[in-house]
Amino acid sequence: MNFDRIIGHDNIKKQIEASIESGKFAHAHLIIGEDGIGKSLLARGIGLKLLGKTVDREYADLIEFRVPDNKQTIGIKYVVEEIIDEINKKPYEGDRKVIIIYDAHKMTTDAQNAFLKTIEEPPKGVFILLLCEKLESILETIRSRCQIHKLQRLNMNELQQFLNIKYAHLNSKEVKTITSFSDGIPGRAERFIEDDTFKEIRDTAIGVLLDIGTKSPREFLKYELFFTKHKNNWQEVLTWLLSYIRDVLVYKETGIEELIVNIDKANKIKDISSLFSFNRLNDIIEIVNETRQRLERNVNPSLTFSNMLLKFLDT
Repeated sequence: MNFDRIIGHDNIKKQIEASIESGKFAHAHLIIGEDGIGKSLLARGIGLKLLGKTVDREYADLIEFRVPDNKQTIGIKYVVEEIIDEINKKPYEGDRKVIIIYDAHKMTTDAQNAFLKTIEEPPKGVFILLLCEKLESILETIRSRCQIHKLQRLNMNELQQFLNIKYAHLNSKEVKTITSFSDGIPGRAERFIEDDTFKEIRDTAIGVLLDIGTKSPREFLKYELFFTKHKNNWQEVLTWLLSYIRDVLVYKETGIEELIVNIDKANKIKDISSLFSFNRLNDIIEIVNETRQRLERNVNPSLTFSNMLLKFLDT
């Protein structure tokens, strides 16, 4: 894989290419960034370059480890019996082996401690790439033995370039909406386009706002089923509510349709703007933020969403 095909992160790519070409590439690396920002693409690019491969496919010496099925963390048993065991095996095809560990921030403290010696002194020719969302979840003893690459969000031009290449069928309005929503994270753009659950959340969230003032309380409270269904995606649900409210506020203030981020929902945004005053919209924002705080404290989701809906009706 040519690094030129990876959009964004130019300084990091140049640094990595230079160190590989000079033979000074470190044996252990931490690639840090938000979910969907491009960590896995960069890691595979590094792996292929280290192995001298140009086609992105499976290779015996490019091995990937993820959180085991039905587990929330990467535990010490898995690290010792699977990851370290594989690292200590000789390469199959040449004199190099690349190990990619996804969600390294989910390694338990015991697992990280067990991995420390391997990170410090891996076998010759073995390169370890740890992909991580939260650097603070990685022990300082691990961090200090790795070269750290922190990925930044793509700028608007880079994200539009990504969309134009991967989704050439999109029209200009769709590109504008997706660019604004994804906030520099290409993985969020992919979800916007490809994930049916994501689409359901987005479409239903605007329906909630429309129905606050137009449905009977009994009909409106049926939305509790929707919120309960998507309780594991509550951050996404609340983000969409706030995104639509932001658009409504902007449209009420300016009357300019072009300033609406969710431009494909412009007609519904206009309808909502006619239903609510500025004060009521600000009250709804406060309720959504209170709901977020309660869910972050692990308050029961069903009760929290039910309470949110009742408060919506009382605004």
